Amino acid sequence: MAAAPHRKRPIRRLAAVAAALTATAGVLSAAAPAGADSAPAARHRPQHTVDVQLLSFNDLHGNLEPPQGGSGTVTERQPDGSTKAVPAGGVEYLANSLRTARKGHPYSVTAAAGDMIGASPLLSGLFHDEPTVEAMNRLGLDVTSVGNHEFDEGRAELTRMQRGGCHPKDGCFEKGKTFKGADFPYLAANVTDEKTGRPVLKPYTVWKHKGVKIGFIGVTLEGTPDVVTAEGVKGLTFHDEVETINKYAKELNRQGVKSIVALIHEGGLPASSSYNYDCDSPGPGDGISGPIVDIAKHVTPRVDALVTGHTHQAYACTIPDPSGTPRTVTSAASFGRLYTDTTLTYDRRGGDIVRTSVRGPKAVNHVVDRTQPKAPDLTALLDRWNKLAAPVADKPVGYISADIDGRGSAAYEKPLGDVIADAQLEGLAPDGKGGAQIAFMNPGGIRSDLAHKASGGEGDGVVTYGEAFTVQPFTNMMTTLDLTGAQVVAALQQQVSGANAAQPRILQVSKGLAYTLDLTKSGADRVVAGSIKLNGAAIDPAKTYRVAMNEFLTGGGDGFPAFKEGRNKLVGASDLDLFVAYLKAHSTPSTPLAPPPADRITIIK
Repeated sequence: MAAAPHRKRPIRRLAAVAAALTATAGVLSAAAPAGADSAPAARHRPQHTVDVQLLSFNDLHGNLEPPQGGSGTVTERQPDGSTKAVPAGGVEYLANSLRTARKGHPYSVTAAAGDMIGASPLLSGLFHDEPTVEAMNRLGLDVTSVGNHEFDEGRAELTRMQRGGCHPKDGCFEKGKTFKGADFPYLAANVTDEKTGRPVLKPYTVWKHKGVKIGFIGVTLEGTPDVVTAEGVKGLTFHDEVETINKYAKELNRQGVKSIVALIHEGGLPASSSYNYDCDSPGPGDGISGPIVDIAKHVTPRVDALVTGHTHQAYACTIPDPSGTPRTVTSAASFGRLYTDTTLTYDRRGGDIVRTSVRGPKAVNHVVDRTQPKAPDLTALLDRWNKLAAPVADKPVGYISADIDGRGSAAYEKPLGDVIADAQLEGLAPDGKGGAQIAFMNPGGIRSDLAHKASGGEGDGVVTYGEAFTVQPFTNMMTTLDLTGAQVVAALQQQVSGANAAQPRILQVSKGLAYTLDLTKSGADRVVAGSIKLNGAAIDPAKTYRVAMNEFLTGGGDGFPAFKEGRNKLVGASDLDLFVAYLKAHSTPSTPLAPPPADRITIIK
């Protein structure tokens, strides 16, 4: 899902290039203080309570402009049971949506659950995500947790995002202007310095307005080191999410703060991909699964609502807290395509949020639709940064005959994944560049689609450098290494076993490699024995193969320890450089690149 390779050498982006973000039935029940199970709420709200509007979103990933292709739509379930794709996203629309939603709500707070930055399109990524932080300041973000991608460029760069200052290597991007940093606090309660044991950023903050106090605790997934390069998390320790939240909830209670929201960069998988799916539906197979379910069941009842992320899914569910009282758990998909509106009924007498076992106000996900007006100040922001990026971003690097789906594809084998793997194989196959025979690409590293429709004035079918960068934004260095056939088989089995047993991560494979995935089986047995072939010949367990992959996979990222066993490593060009070179070599205006058939992995369901 959100796991992906991460930049080990962030300065390459600018140094080298400059030289050349309807209803669901999530519930926040109302009537008694959190953790209590008292009488149902009265028909009318008592005078001693006020409604606090909590607006939230997650996993923006620097998508300031509307995302292209399938990445820029949400699935909407229709009354007749059918679904349709609705275009969504773009900070100009997100800002207007949030500002419109706040009208008539004297108590409104806006929060996010991490990955605001990182794996960003060129407009933000080229400038080390300063444009995104500036955009979040303007649209009124009050607080966010960190996510794994906030560590893409390491602790020092995350600290700069909070405090401001120009980039240590690339300097200031606009003459006479110094980056001011985030007006909102980044919360990292479960991330500590491995030497001092102290949190690297604030663990919590307290939002106050006219006598109302709500505490926010922010955590990222404990497994962040498994989905970020070692350089990005160097010197840091990541702690258990539940233990950390419970610790700081107790601390906030001691300070007299009884209303608490946890911002958790970890998530779940609803049974339906439709944003308006009722994930509290009682039918067989309905509901939500994934890591957030266990977390929600164990986080102290002192916490009144959980805003989550990481899986890029949309849901507004209720999961019982340890006392058995329903508690809202929400996520607003990704890329600024949705926002969640949750009503927190605050009891002024006790300073707590009202919750009971009786269903109460709904938490609802709303589409950030593109038919509404744009926020003029955000349009001005995009225009300013686009002018700076234009010389690099607008340069054509390839041509396509139709959409080539990547991030927007729900299939295990993605057409764009095949293109990327082929680009890596071709670039590293020559003897002097690695002698690669196979290339593997992790699916989380494909950040967008290649859309045939023009995003600007370049013309339909033209792929610009900015669009290529959006697909491969990490500038990860490529490596070629020796793996035995047995190790190749082990890696393919690790897609569906071990750390990936519950949520398979299917590697994208280069041409010539083929195998069968039997989803009717479980664990490693899903990879059909004897089906793995390279250029028609069965993989020999004893033979050595030269295998290309990005440095994230080389380090065993995304649950692939087999890759760590590789020998004779040779570092090559970056993934982005190879992708661009492949597009240039295999497409012209008269002979555009066509979407590949994506037939290398045979799926049995």
